[in-house]
Amino acid sequence: MKHWWVIFLAGVAGATAAQALNPYGPGSPGYNNNFEEEAPWREQRDVEPPAFPKQENLREFYVSAVATNKYFVDASTLAVGDGDGVVRYVLVVQTSGGATNVSFEGINCKELTWKHYATGRSDGTWVKSRAPRIEWRPIENKPVNRHHAALSRDYFCPAGSAIGSADEGRNALRLGKHPNSN
Repeated sequence: MKHWWVIFLAGVAGATAAQALNPYGPGSPGYNNNFEEEAPWREQRDVEPPAFPKQENLREFYVSAVATNKYFVDASTLAVGDGDGVVRYVLVVQTSGGATNVSFEGINCKELTWKHYATGRSDGTWVKSRAPRIEWRPIENKPVNRHHAALSRDYFCPAGSAIGSADEGRNALRLGKHPNSN
């Protein structure tokens, strides 16, 4: 057993490597001290559209230098879901041609997805999305229609986490960017 120290060093090196490969050890953000599995995420049920947007509540937000449309969030409709953490809001898009599109939407910051709940009509009423069409879609940062990427990255999901309150989101819209966004 002349080379016992070689075996000892190999064991220490192996244990150190195994620990380095496990980023969720005690003290790390992902470590579960309770040894219980997290409950699966569930979306809040029966999400109803808010009151139709009013001009005085609209807050314009920046999308990109090449955007030809104007984008607004009705600040009075901004809400963060109690149980699901989804940031819900009314989006108003004014096209360069003069048309106005109104929709009630939500962003799931944790999954970086968005959902369309309802479309606004010109008479001030809502048409809910049909059941098969209500699905979460990935937020993509593309040159065209990148308003969901701008809302999530710059206003509602700073550092990948949902805002804590509607007031925090309204403040981000007022400032033109969330203080903690990249």
